Amino acid sequence: MTRLSTRFASLKREGRAGLVAYVMANDPDHETCFEILRGLPAAGADVIELGFPFSDPMADGVSIQLAAQRALKAGGSLRKTLELARRFRVEDQDTPLILMGYANPVEHMSYDVFSREMANAGADGAIIVDLPPEEDAPLRAAFAAHDLSIIRLAAPTTDDNRLTKVLDGASGFLYYVSVAGVTGAAAAAAGAVRAAVERLKRATDLPIAVGFGVRAPETARAIAETADAVVVGSAFVDEIAAAPPGQAAEHVLRKVRLLSEAVRSARAMEGTPA
Repeated sequence: MTRLSTRFASLKREGRAGLVAYVMANDPDHETCFEILRGLPAAGADVIELGFPFSDPMADGVSIQLAAQRALKAGGSLRKTLELARRFRVEDQDTPLILMGYANPVEHMSYDVFSREMANAGADGAIIVDLPPEEDAPLRAAFAAHDLSIIRLAAPTTDDNRLTKVLDGASGFLYYVSVAGVTGAAAAAAGAVRAAVERLKRATDLPIAVGFGVRAPETARAIAETADAVVVGSAFVDEIAAAPPGQAAEHVLRKVRLLSEAVRSARAMEGTPA
């Protein structure tokens, strides 16, 4: 079993959803980012999503756009991201870590080299936001050679025909984008997410992780009642932006603990009188 399948199986046995914590590699700098990474599991992150900075992050709202700019200014790159993953894996052999980013840096490196370097770094898969199923066959082949997961996105606008294409060749988990828009731009509506997750679970056995628009503990808790995992990103990178010098890791990890507690308590609170 892969780290991802092992982790989601463990969450299922525990009867709870997981927290997928997103941070931007090299934000605000390489060493602080590594300090955040190594602290995420103890703070309650079940899966880590490590973004690699890109100058034109079209799916991301202002928070992650600014995080990418900070990371690039501090010397961030896809190779620096892989270095962070490699350093993290030396200390932690169990927590799944996936990469998230855009096709341009990956194609510049080449799919084969990217896949080999990911495997060497101990990463478990990737979300390439702007590489649709019709165009990712070469990446899938390169990933298959190293048992890496290619994680796909579904959205509120994904109809049944499109969903079939999205699921073909997908692995690890399915990432449901809960709002039509960019990251962090709007709050996810729990009722709509519940209906969407139920629909997706009828179509696939892959775990369903829900993100885009999850900032508050109340939202995370409501989504965790039905989803297999809740993805939070903008709320964490905003902590980096707001933290006084030298305190970014402390602020981020405190926020992770807050969101993790909400996610972990969600199903225990089902049926509790208001």
